[in-house]
Amino acid sequence: MKARKNILLVFFVALILITGVWVLQLSQGKMPYLDQITRRFVDSLGQSFLLEPFQLITHLGSSFFLYPFVAIVTILLFIWFKHWLPAFFFGGGIYLTHKVNEVIKLFVTRERPSISVSLNAEGYSFPSGHAMLSVVCYGLLAYFITRQLKSKRQILTVQIACGILILLIGISRYIINVHYLTDVFAGFFIGFLLLTVFIFLYERLIKKVSPSKD
Repeated sequence: MKARKNILLVFFVALILITGVWVLQLSQGKMPYLDQITRRFVDSLGQSFLLEPFQLITHLGSSFFLYPFVAIVTILLFIWFKHWLPAFFFGGGIYLTHKVNEVIKLFVTRERPSISVSLNAEGYSFPSGHAMLSVVCYGLLAYFITRQLKSKRQILTVQIACGILILLIGISRYIINVHYLTDVFAGFFIGFLLLTVFIFLYERLIKKVSPSKD
């Protein structure tokens, strides 16, 4: 258990350091090396067959989809768990993630590679809000669903499905050229850190608020 915690700590520190280096480079007006070597690929896609499916996938992380989705899931979690805490952490966690993303974007002020109102791609670029919000939204959804499941196979299926969805939504922002790749990875990193914090706090609080219930 201790070794597992140490590995997780090292992983978190690595994510923070990598993201910090990118923020430092961007604040100095430099493009991170990862973006330099990956721009040619996304530019070569042009009117590739990949664009249309990824334009559809990206909407699963867009505000006009997430607003009603989060509202509905929040209500369903309250009904399913018969407790206010899961609903509070799901809805509140996603709202807080959105605000954290806005603050970081205003601090870094990186321009996007391209703007698209229809693809929910306006404002600053770093980090990707779609990537951040998808990690927290679908990560928390998978967490709460699997807490109610008994079958290991079902749990693994839900985790893999949500993981693939998160990955596709994040990468879609790079493929359709409204974010740089470092924007997406930073969104994943920060979203994962927030997701971990939310789950940790939930597990601590649920024991105090309702020791005999989940």
